[in-house]
Amino acid sequence: MTHSVPETVAAAVTGQVVRAQRRLASAVTEVDLDGGPVVVKDAGSPDAARAEGAGLEWLGDAGAVRVPVVHGRDGRWLVTGCVAQGRPSAAAALRFGRDLAALHAAGADAFGAPPPGGPTEAYIGQAPMRNVVGGDWPGWYAEHRVLPYVRQAVDGGVLRSAEATVFERVCARLPELAGPPEEPARLHGDLWNGNVLWGADGHVWLIDPAAHGGHRETDLAMLSLFGCPYLAEVVEGYEDAAPLAAGWRRRVGLHQLFPLLVHAVLFGRSYADQALGTARELLAAH
Repeated sequence: MTHSVPETVAAAVTGQVVRAQRRLASAVTEVDLDGGPVVVKDAGSPDAARAEGAGLEWLGDAGAVRVPVVHGRDGRWLVTGCVAQGRPSAAAALRFGRDLAALHAAGADAFGAPPPGGPTEAYIGQAPMRNVVGGDWPGWYAEHRVLPYVRQAVDGGVLRSAEATVFERVCARLPELAGPPEEPARLHGDLWNGNVLWGADGHVWLIDPAAHGGHRETDLAMLSLFGCPYLAEVVEGYEDAAPLAAGWRRRVGLHQLFPLLVHAVLFGRSYADQALGTARELLAAH
C-alpha cells in the first residue's frame, strides 16, 4: 500500500470509513472512523514507524502500563488507538509509579535489546538510536548511548573537542558511578512528560516510546528532566512496589546525560552546556 494522507492510511489500515479528522501536531492527526477515533502519525520513515509500533506492543505485552493499541503500519505511517485525556492527579501518579515498576520488572533479554520485531536502527524522537546488545550496563551505556552522541555533537560543532574529554572521563568511571548491578529492565526509553498522557479513565498512558532493554533508573531520570506532574507521588508508588538501590538520587544526572546529549545534537548549545554541567557535577561529587 502507498498512501500520502492520514485519512486514507487510517481507512486502509483499519478497513473503516472515515468521518472526520483534525490535526493534533505537525505529524499527528486524529481521524474519526465508524468504530471510533484513531491517531495517525507520520513517523518519518518506515524504520521509525516499525520501531515505535514494536515498542508500543512490547510495553503493552507486559500488562503493566497502558499504551494505545497498534492498529497497523503503512510505510512511514503508524495508526494507533486514541487516548481520551483527563487531568493529572496524585492517585493516578501513585498508580503509575507502581505500574512503571511492573513494566521494568517484565525485563528484557539484554541491555540494548530491541523490542521483538523492532529494528536495530531505531529512534529517540527525531534522533537515530541504535539498539545494540551489550554486556554490563556501564560499558553498554558508555559505548552505545553517551559516546556516540558526544561524537555527533563535536562533529556538528555543538561541543568542542576539549569538552568531549569531560564525558570521556565520566564514561571511564561509569563502573564506580553506576551503583549496584541491575538486571535489564523493559524501558519506555523516552519518558519525558510529553509522552505521558493522563487519561480520563484515571490511568497514565504512555506514547512515543524509544523502547529497549536498559537500566530502570533511566526512565525515572527522564521523568524528572523536563518536569512531570506529581513526580514525588510517581516515585513513591514506584518505591512501594520496587525500592530503588541506595544512592539512586545521586545517579539521576548520570542517566540524564544521554537525553541531554540527544537534545544537544538536535537543538544546540544550550543543551550541550547543561550536559557539560551535569557531567562535571558527577565527576566532582565522586
